[in-house]
Amino acid sequence: MSRIRVLVGTRKGAFILTADGKRTSWDISGPHFAGWEIYHLKGSYADPNRLYASQTSDWFGQVVHRSNDGGMTWETVGNQFLYEGTPGTHQFYDGTQHPWEFKRVWQLEPSRANPDTVYAGVEDAALFRSNDGGLSWQEFPGLRSVKGHLWQPGAGGMCLHTILIDPNDPNRIYTAISAAGAFRTDDGGQTWCPATRGLESNYELPDPYAEVGHCVHSIAMHPSRPNVLFMQKHWDVMRSDDAGDSWYEISGNLPSDFGFPIAVHAHEPDTVYVVPIKSDSEHFPPEGKLRVYRSRVGGNDWEALTKGLPQSDCYVNILRSAMAVDTLDPCGVYFGTTGGQVYVSADSGDSWAPIVRDLPAVLSVEVQTLA
Repeated sequence: MSRIRVLVGTRKGAFILTADGKRTSWDISGPHFAGWEIYHLKGSYADPNRLYASQTSDWFGQVVHRSNDGGMTWETVGNQFLYEGTPGTHQFYDGTQHPWEFKRVWQLEPSRANPDTVYAGVEDAALFRSNDGGLSWQEFPGLRSVKGHLWQPGAGGMCLHTILIDPNDPNRIYTAISAAGAFRTDDGGQTWCPATRGLESNYELPDPYAEVGHCVHSIAMHPSRPNVLFMQKHWDVMRSDDAGDSWYEISGNLPSDFGFPIAVHAHEPDTVYVVPIKSDSEHFPPEGKLRVYRSRVGGNDWEALTKGLPQSDCYVNILRSAMAVDTLDPCGVYFGTTGGQVYVSADSGDSWAPIVRDLPAVLSVEVQTLA
């Protein structure tokens, strides 16, 4: 029987949750890196024992860790992510006389084919790649050249928080930046173009339809249909059917079209999940009721999923990287909250149960399906 490994990054360490395919009884390992902020924890597609973790500290700056045994032991990697020297910063020497400083790795995305190839999205927004398991990193400067002088930080900083690699074409990569928008490369990262046509930001931009400046919260795709993308924007839930060339709204009957995460069912490419929160100033569920919303038709028509979730006096938030799915049948759906709860649905969202309740605030949730 398959096993499930849930990788959880929190404000005060990382936790690894494992279960068999029934997903009812869980073992909890952690905290790893106790007391440290683990912004993202991600497993390799090519080697299930290879994990990468992003550790951030206001004092020591950024550290990247790697495990080759499923999280039992870890080593620090990334000799070009320099975390010595000025407290709270780290530097990358990109060939210029002066180093470029940034403060956090928001997203780690391993290659589907090679466990030693991994991408990193950082704040201030830029994209890096390592081909040696995180020992050294190279930036893609072409991304910052796409009107980078017009990018502005969102409330959480100017962060590159989403990296999607087309499973059929590794040279096609999507990124999302708050608050700059979505971008695509078709040549492995040498050149980039905005993927924002159809986005509208009436309250954030002087020109609501500008090419850059949109606050995109997250993007998701189904691997069998990589030209179809789903987006949770600062306001609006959006869909693209042409690889990001254009977008249209699918918010439909949601109680609020503001939120952070978005995910797609593992086997049903038109089944999409979002977790609405009340507004950009009130980061909690509408009416204090924690509800995941599911569309089985690719958007517009949404149903509230509430069984097993608190339906009164609940004021947690679900952050952009804190929702994921497994590949079992029926598909499992997972999310973590800023209140420290991690929930699982082993039936595609019909019912929910807490795996753990009292972790530190959850920053990211990723899932591995293990043979």
